[in-house]
Amino acid sequence: MVNPQTVVRLRPVDLAREHGLSTQAVRNYEDAGILPPAARTDTGYRVYTPRHAQALRAFLALVPGHGHATATAVLRAVHDGDEAGALRLVDETHAQLLADRRTLAAVEDALRGLDPDARQAPRRGETFVGPLAARLRVRPATLRQWERLGLVRPRRDPATGYRVYDAAAVRDAELTHLLRRGGYRSAQIAPLVEQVRTAGGLEPLAATLAGWDDRLTARARALLSGAAALDAYLRRYGAPLSAAPHAAAPPA
Repeated sequence: MVNPQTVVRLRPVDLAREHGLSTQAVRNYEDAGILPPAARTDTGYRVYTPRHAQALRAFLALVPGHGHATATAVLRAVHDGDEAGALRLVDETHAQLLADRRTLAAVEDALRGLDPDARQAPRRGETFVGPLAARLRVRPATLRQWERLGLVRPRRDPATGYRVYDAAAVRDAELTHLLRRGGYRSAQIAPLVEQVRTAGGLEPLAATLAGWDDRLTARARALLSGAAALDAYLRRYGAPLSAAPHAAAPPA
């Protein structure tokens, strides 16, 4: 049995001050299940303990890498006694980060693999659907499908109505082709192609890709910090409050 007089008692303000929060924010976190339920005094005041303080540290450490919604779901699962469910949520974020890294690597590989002549957007001569399809080893119907999806934007010859692919359209077709070969869907490719267009070509996109890589690295570090804080909480308070052992009933 735990002697109530030996338990460290903390007020909402004690938890709030450590992180620059308001006391109302701490109460909201408890109501959301981010903190385990707090005991109440006879007058209705919340009484927190070091467990609540560590739960709050774990949650705030998880937020930068996982986002508020996932961090909330992780702590709720822990307090519901579903540690496996909490860890699955953590795994899902790591899996998404890995997918983002692979996408970035695929884009960088695709840009390096483009025809050097197609790296510059200014007009350098034009081609038609047949020769471009042969060059990429795809069917002309595939190029027309990419056009319908907005991945490639050839212009139309006003006299003949034929599709004409300038250097920028060829570049977009090559980028689309390489990403499709890498297993990426059209919905994933479209924003990347648009980034190339918005940047005005491939060279200005280098800074965007570097920034993307920096953000992924920062998120990976945040996930490590969050994992350490969550691990510390689970090691000390892994068993849910509702799972505390009950005293055995005396024999009849």
